Formats: sequence, C-alpha cells, structure tokens
Amino acid sequence: MPPTQRPSITKRNREQALREKREEKAARKAGRAIEREKRAASVAEGEDPDLAGIVPGPQPRSDDE
Repeated sequence: MPPTQRPSITKRNREQALREKREEKAARKAGRAIEREKRAASVAEGEDPDLAGIVPGPQPRSDDE
C-alpha cells in the first residue's frame, strides 16, 4: 500500500516547520541583543553591573520587631 501523502509534501511541510523555527530563534536572539544593549546603557561607565545599587556597611533589619 502506498503512503497517503506524497513524500515531497511531507518533506515540504517538515522544511517549512524548520524554517519557521529558525526564524523564531533568530528573532529571540535579536531581542536578547537589544535587551543587552539597553542594560549596558543603563549602567554608568566604569561601574560593575553586578555591584550596581549595593550599599556598603550594615544593612537594615528585615524583621519588624
């Protein structure tokens, strides 16, 4: 018994799905690059982004006793 669909149709559908997945991946990658640039622009020059906003010294108590 022959298959219900021709192999060329199934191959075309599979390739279309792969193409869409590649396009979505490229869009996510471009979005991450834009976000990275925004974060880099928001940090002052010469300041470590991991340490931005940290206040040295004793920290306030978290409990309200």
